[in-house]
Amino acid sequence: QVQLVESGGGSVQAGGSLKLSCAASRSIFSFKAMGWYRQAPGKQRELVADISSGGSTNYADFVKGRFTISRDNAKNTVYLQMNSLKPEDTAVYYCATDQLEALVAGTAKYWGQGTQVTVSS
Repeated sequence: QVQLVESGGGSVQAGGSLKLSCAASRSIFSFKAMGWYRQAPGKQRELVADISSGGSTNYADFVKGRFTISRDNAKNTVYLQMNSLKPEDTAVYYCATDQLEALVAGTAKYWGQGTQVTVSS
């Protein structure tokens, strides 16, 4: 069993920045992909970014150039640096981990509890 705990959410004005962290309860980073999803009220959950065990990254088009995903295997932590935030980025952000295929498909086995990000105009 793996527990994931997100932190770093909050309220910020448009154009501002936040950095989310997701800490795993045990060392899994060497063989698992990690990703960030978000879900806004009334909308489906969507993949924001993912990072493979080897460090390769992928981003949704709506965050390219603004968000950066990274991982620190020694700290069992994955990060999401969010810059130039927009009101439409408002959502609950979740981290998840599993094999890359499951992560991208939205069927990852392990999920965090989520952290709220609110961007005001």
